[in-house]
Amino acid sequence: MSFEERLGLLVDREWTARRDRKLARLLKETRLRLPAAAPEDIDYRASRGLDKPLLRSLFGGEWLRDGRAALLTGPTGVGKTFIACALGNTACRQGFRTRYYRVPRLLGGLELARADGSYISFLGRLASLDLLEVVDDRYMARSTLVSS
Repeated sequence: MSFEERLGLLVDREWTARRDRKLARLLKETRLRLPAAAPEDIDYRASRGLDKPLLRSLFGGEWLRDGRAALLTGPTGVGKTFIACALGNTACRQGFRTRYYRVPRLLGGLELARADGSYISFLGRLASLDLLEVVDDRYMARSTLVSS
């Protein structure tokens, strides 16, 4: 191999290693409930009322780049958590920082932060006071996914 070819391989390997480390860091920070959830694992054959074109567009990530919010709703057992985690996983793959919170834990964290004096710091991480304010403060600035 020529020098240029070897250098090209080294650069490609370094770029891939950095991208992989960033993805691993983003996924770890996210704390997804189902870290292995991925869009390719969704079974559209089951009769759960999933809108495949809509989900495909969400997994494309345009809503993330535009800073829009999404709301997943449905009865128990249809896979809302799985889809939310798959969207979080996809967001990380696209280079977005993502965070997964269950509402009881989020609200408990807010109460604890108020009690121990770290409320301002906690709010700085969340940029709001409660769930509705989280969505409102992040409107058109950052994307938010709420699943219920």
